[in-house]
Amino acid sequence: MDKLDKQSRTIKFFRERIPAFACIPGCHDCCGPVLASSVEMARLPRKSEQEQDAALAALSCPHLGAGGCQVYEERPLVCRLFGTTPRLACPNGKRPAVMVAPALEQRVYRYFEQVRHVLV
Repeated sequence: MDKLDKQSRTIKFFRERIPAFACIPGCHDCCGPVLASSVEMARLPRKSEQEQDAALAALSCPHLGAGGCQVYEERPLVCRLFGTTPRLACPNGKRPAVMVAPALEQRVYRYFEQVRHVLV
């Protein structure tokens, strides 16, 4: 198994275990520049340098559109963690019925430390 296959399987493992929850419609308080692995970036549509620069200047995400996240199904792990752990709490108090287990959260952070990430 090569390195990319292993990363893809790891991402899939985490995605299956990070719960989803309903946000406040129109709220994008947690959307901003984030780091994503190259495997996650490969799943996202490419944005121009101008689009990326404009989003960074606005402290936003280049994949945030007028209707919300344009890549919601493929959003990076860090985006999925927002609101699911006390460490990345939703500023509006939204959360899933069951938060991410602390052991899983630590595994995600170890993954972040081990894999090269780039700014979305």
